[in-house]
Amino acid sequence: MVVDVVMPKMGESITEGTILEWRKGVGDTIATDEILLEIGTDKVDAEIPTPNSGIITEILAEPNDVVEVGKVIARIDTDESGATPTPSETTPEPETETKPEPPPAIKQPEPLPPVPTKPESPVPSAEKKYYTPVVKSIARKEGVSQEELAAITGTGKNGRVTKKDLLAHLEQRTATQVAAPEPPAVSVSVPVVSQLTDERVEMDKMRRSIAEHMRLSLDTSAHVHLMNEVDMTHIVQYVDANGPSFKAREGFSLTYTPFIVYACVRALQAFPDMNSSLEGTTIIHKKNVNIGLAVAVEAGLMVPVIPQCEELNFLGLCRKVRDLAVRARTKQIKPEELSGSTFSISNFGMFNVTTGTPIINQPNVGILGVGTIKKKPVVIETPQGDTIGIRSIMYLSIGFDHRLVDGAGGAQFIEAVQKNLENMDLEHLF
Repeated sequence: MVVDVVMPKMGESITEGTILEWRKGVGDTIATDEILLEIGTDKVDAEIPTPNSGIITEILAEPNDVVEVGKVIARIDTDESGATPTPSETTPEPETETKPEPPPAIKQPEPLPPVPTKPESPVPSAEKKYYTPVVKSIARKEGVSQEELAAITGTGKNGRVTKKDLLAHLEQRTATQVAAPEPPAVSVSVPVVSQLTDERVEMDKMRRSIAEHMRLSLDTSAHVHLMNEVDMTHIVQYVDANGPSFKAREGFSLTYTPFIVYACVRALQAFPDMNSSLEGTTIIHKKNVNIGLAVAVEAGLMVPVIPQCEELNFLGLCRKVRDLAVRARTKQIKPEELSGSTFSISNFGMFNVTTGTPIINQPNVGILGVGTIKKKPVVIETPQGDTIGIRSIMYLSIGFDHRLVDGAGGAQFIEAVQKNLENMDLEHLF
């Protein structure tokens, strides 16, 4: 039986993917769950396993081809015994050794090959090569043209130019420029190109896809943002005091992110509208709280999902946050782990940013922005009177769709997250 292999869905709002590399070819035998090809989108590069074992009979897309989700890209014959070899694989019958040799024929003079007027020197084509988003980004910033990029010898798979290759090329180019002698005062007239000349570079496919998703979100949702500050002093003190023992026990560091996720999940349970989506005029209240956690990776940004957060205790959240962050940065995230979120969290505080207004991740209704924690002098109200003290303060921002959530609802939600953090029972987390 011949089974169709289709372009998988690689995440929410993803309608197509780019073929990066085929790990198997026509005629190859492949086992179930063995890696068949590598696919890339604006969100993730992923290795795709085969759904069935058998022999690959057809490959319908080439590397660098952009294919719509659901379109057939290959076919596998699951009946290996019924597979026939391709004409190129057919072995010709050997000649009989006793066959008499024919008399030597008079050799006719062979015509001389035409003398090429120009030496052939294949020039790599930048259009047929695949470059990762990070390579393209560095190339744009450093003014590396498509022709120069194509001429770099890549050390990656199938000669792919890696970030390391590009940086080494730039270092060599800079050294060459520094070592170049000063031009003589009188020389042959050579046109001088100003270093301030503008360069026009077409956006690559992945960047265009990201731009389209962001524009679509702004066109779809009526964005409103509210901000509030949170006193994180007691959580900071708790992490400082218990972080070493936690790392010794679990093998990784205790961060602030699980505390924020824990507080956010309980606020979402109290305000179900924020854990919803809109389809036209229909409100869909999600049964589970699935948190999309934005993770900065080398190629940009990835939003893997922690499903059913309401069923996880604090330690379970710590392990999930750690696992997703590590696998996202090592390209081990599965495509299905990038879809199904009901609410998103973007922590830009790790980049020492105080606050921001993140764009809603469709089809979510809300997104929580988390700023860095900084010590500030604040007024502390006590029964004995007001005092000024140094506290660890963090800014939260909530972006929500005003079509469903009003300003009052957004304010109540961010206040709930604030109180959940400031009043968290730290002694009974584990």
